[in-house]
Amino acid sequence: MNKTTTALALGAAFALAAPVFCEAHAVTRSECVEASQFIMNGALSRDNGMSRDAYIGQLMGDLETIKAFPAQLRWFVQDDDDAALLLSAAKEVYDAPAPPEHHRQEFLSRCLGRPTTNS
Repeated sequence: MNKTTTALALGAAFALAAPVFCEAHAVTRSECVEASQFIMNGALSRDNGMSRDAYIGQLMGDLETIKAFPAQLRWFVQDDDDAALLLSAAKEVYDAPAPPEHHRQEFLSRCLGRPTTNS
């Protein structure tokens, strides 16, 4: 295979894969609800003495582990935007402490404000 053929083949492969890598994950309402409960549980953990470093460290490790699975098999964190939203809300649990239900509602509102599917 010469350089031109290789470049065309790589270009075609990228063009086919680009929608998978470039489109944001459209979350379902159910995913938003489940993720909001995850954030609420983070606030409950905080209230029960879990440190910010332990909580955020565990979440970062979990996010790295999740990346080992194909995106379509993952719960909620299917792309970098999902991970950033979840991590931001998790940090807020410690940086702006509020009742667990408040954190759940805030996250749910932000999550549902993103593109969603009907599932």
